[in-house]
Amino acid sequence: MSPAYLPESITRAQADALPGATVLQFGTDWCGYCRAAERVIEPVLEATDGLRRILIEDGKGRPLGRSYRVKLWPTLIFLVDGAEVARVVRPWRSDDLAEAMDLIVR
Repeated sequence: MSPAYLPESITRAQADALPGATVLQFGTDWCGYCRAAERVIEPVLEATDGLRRILIEDGKGRPLGRSYRVKLWPTLIFLVDGAEVARVVRPWRSDDLAEAMDLIVR
């Protein structure tokens, strides 16, 4: 079973202060695109040690998603020490995530 998206549990200021490699994954549990993409996302992210992954339930008016200008789900924001270094929207192949992963895992 795929992990569940949770209502916003962090603020933008807290996200900007996260140390190390982090992936913020925006979407919803009921989104068909999110469920379909999970078969690609899960194995790639789970294979990386020390990677923090936060699944954030997004929607109209949610401040964290709006601060990152999220428009489509799933959107994955790749952070290194709180700074965005890559973004992947609706990945369908593991190669869609490869370049972003190379930027945060060194």
